[in-house]
Amino acid sequence: MTWGLAGAFAAAVTYGIASVLQAVGARGAGRADAPDAHLVWRLVHSMPYLVGLLLDGVGFVLSLAALRTQPLFIVQAVVASSLAFTAFFAVLVLRARLARLEWMAIGIVTAGLTMLGLSANTQHPAKVDTDGRMLLLVVVIISGLAAAAAARRRGTSAGTDAWALGFLAGLMYGAGGIGARVLAHPTSARGLLLDPALWAMAIAGILGLLLYAMALQRGSVTVATSAVVVAETLVPAAVGITLLGDRPAPGRTVLAACGFAVTVIGSLLLARYGEAPAKATATATRDSAGRPA
Repeated sequence: MTWGLAGAFAAAVTYGIASVLQAVGARGAGRADAPDAHLVWRLVHSMPYLVGLLLDGVGFVLSLAALRTQPLFIVQAVVASSLAFTAFFAVLVLRARLARLEWMAIGIVTAGLTMLGLSANTQHPAKVDTDGRMLLLVVVIISGLAAAAAARRRGTSAGTDAWALGFLAGLMYGAGGIGARVLAHPTSARGLLLDPALWAMAIAGILGLLLYAMALQRGSVTVATSAVVVAETLVPAAVGITLLGDRPAPGRTVLAACGFAVTVIGSLLLARYGEAPAKATATATRDSAGRPA
């Protein structure tokens, strides 16, 4: 296993743990009716939430490092598999109960990740000229404006709003991955700061977080997270293969395609773990307060 592939797997595990810790911290801070300063104050005093944010940052750096040497379709699918790790840690930490189908989904994700690992092929970062990287930044900005307009209007149902916003969030996460893949090798700090791909990554990351939060407010976790998984895996994979020259190891195209499909399907089956289950969190809170296990 290459260091880049190991970084992608480490990012998935880190994201999985972070989701559980943030769920514990956010719910322990009490219900809020608005994203105001009082909520921020309570969250920054929650150690589980802060550790979860730190792990999110670590996972982000690991995924970016992985994208410098691994194709987009592999890294994005591996990162999406963090839902399997979230489900597993929810069982250990939050005493969540998985249905038989969800245990099967974890097995499916494991099989898919194994196939992806066997088909991995170390590659150099994609070489895209400044105009191409500027185009990515423009696309991200236009998508952000379109997302803002979409967020203002209501769909025919809460599920429709949640899916649309989740899909847009997934596109932003995918754009961030594309930015990391095409980021030019900097010769100086100034060169890095002037790279349009870096700004595309930053803007896409912020928009993705905001849109996903809005999607969770408009509908169920399962609907929102399913849309995110679909967009953040399929779109960057298509861009990487058609435009950036991403390829699996020679002779392992079928294995890579099967691994990608299996991992995404397994992740979709675990979509409700885009946020740790509230019932399990409440149970864990009562147990920590002294109720016999």
